[in-house]
Amino acid sequence: MNFTKIVGVLLLVAGAASLATGGFSYTKDSTVVKLGSLELTAQQKEEVNLPVWLGVGAIAVGGLLLLFGGRKG
Repeated sequence: MNFTKIVGVLLLVAGAASLATGGFSYTKDSTVVKLGSLELTAQQKEEVNLPVWLGVGAIAVGGLLLLFGGRKG
């Protein structure tokens, strides 16, 4: 398997995961108050929504790379 086909498979998997989950979330720590040695922090949950066109595009490009990526000439 050459590099192009590996990238194609990764794009197919990432596109399918994007369509299945719709996005991802992560936790961000931020300092709320800092007075001398006293520091108060808060954890905020951030959510990132991935558009449907991004997942479909990744699947399409991955499929094209698998079909035409290994051809020479």
